[in-house]
Amino acid sequence: MEVVSVETFIALEFDKLAEGGYVATSPDVPGLVAQGRTIEETVEIARDVARKIAESCLEHGDPLPEVFTRPAKGGIISSLSVPVTLP
Repeated sequence: MEVVSVETFIALEFDKLAEGGYVATSPDVPGLVAQGRTIEETVEIARDVARKIAESCLEHGDPLPEVFTRPAKGGIISSLSVPVTLP
């Protein structure tokens, strides 16, 4: 099997929590929810969650979210490098 690194851009939407911290979701990656104390921490957690969602899709034979299969476009909040294993 060949390991390929795919870099794409995902949109993140942030909400400030009343109790402090932030939560991020992504219209590009269904199921992505990340919570952190700061925006920076929340972005790092979101990258990890997006990578795990992609890995889970590949492991279970589910289709990847479109954001992982289309060419990257600039100008979005967070970039994400995702290692994937091709059969």
